[in-house]
Amino acid sequence: MPLAGKFEFLLDILKGMRKVLLAYSGGADSTLLLKSLQLAGVETLAVTAVSEIISRHDRLTAEETAKQLGTYLRVLTVDAFSNNEFVLNSAERCFICKENLYKHLADMASSEGYGFILDGSNSDDAADFRPGRNAASGYRVRSPLLEARFSKKEIRETSRQLGLSTWSKPSSSCLATRIPYGSKITEEVLTRIEKSEDFLRSLGFLDIRVRDHGKLARIEVGNDQINLLLDPESREKISEAFKSFGYIFISLDMEGFRSGSMNRVLNGDCSTWTIRDT
Repeated sequence: MPLAGKFEFLLDILKGMRKVLLAYSGGADSTLLLKSLQLAGVETLAVTAVSEIISRHDRLTAEETAKQLGTYLRVLTVDAFSNNEFVLNSAERCFICKENLYKHLADMASSEGYGFILDGSNSDDAADFRPGRNAASGYRVRSPLLEARFSKKEIRETSRQLGLSTWSKPSSSCLATRIPYGSKITEEVLTRIEKSEDFLRSLGFLDIRVRDHGKLARIEVGNDQINLLLDPESREKISEAFKSFGYIFISLDMEGFRSGSMNRVLNGDCSTWTIRDT
């Protein structure tokens, strides 16, 4: 189906909804969905979750982007550390986190009369290990972009055509995704990851992840910026800063940035994996 036709199909899906609650992150996916809801004339409450695993950078970006669209953004504070199973960081970490989030959103939607809960999942999400999708289905969360078969590339192109600032926004995810399964999630670890990624942004790096392997930081940057990171001046600055954040060893992942790289350790039926510290 041509992209224009897909977008019309998306609007038709949304027009069938009268009043919706949107789980809003400020990324390209949920921002296109928010803009589409506006164009479809659907009453929408955009809600962004704030917790220990959401970086300040992502929170401010969500607030700013919603403001650009003239939308009130409600902030929902969630305690990520309230569930010890989440803290232990099994392969079901995402399910546990999303289960907690969608429970809060479902309670909010029920008490305030919102008939649907929506998220920004797209057709590319099916290619990765996403246990959070199981949590979404348990609360009957709908994913209109997925229903309309939008890929990430198509979301970015449609966003560009609509003049949305997020069309080229780097992909983002919670800070817990930087921690290997089985390694305990602590505030100390999350803080050093956040500080490290903020420092890389200050140097002009865009697509970035700092994967935390204890005292070793594994840096992922876009392939087009690897040479910039290897510049002697950049290396010296990064090494000095990361050591001040608590790392002893700093490494570059030669494969560059890729979402979900931590999931490579999972084989077979990922849903049954549980990993513990040894």
